[in-house]
Amino acid sequence: MKEYNDADRKTLEKNFRAKKILVCGIGPDEYNRISAYQSAKEIRENLQTAREGTTQVKQSKINMLTTEYELFRMKDDESIQDMHTRFTSIINELHSFGEVIPKNKLVRKILSVLPSS
Repeated sequence: MKEYNDADRKTLEKNFRAKKILVCGIGPDEYNRISAYQSAKEIRENLQTAREGTTQVKQSKINMLTTEYELFRMKDDESIQDMHTRFTSIINELHSFGEVIPKNKLVRKILSVLPSS
């Protein structure tokens, strides 16, 4: 039987805390998917793959969001606030995938889609 030293205890404690943090932020479906994993690293990797997908899926999402950004227009029956919320959602998703658009480009894009009135 293995004896645990202070370093082992600290490692186990850190892993336990990390697992607890990860588990607190997920829903029951995700919990069922990751409950069998022993280490926080395994849990994080599984959640990351499930949320972001493979590299190919990630690139596909980036391409789709980039196209949405490029083709973005204000709808006829849409308020400026609703349009801005939609725009921000696209930008935030792109940002979550590591795609950052400079603020000056974002401002120009918003100004270009506003109605002349």
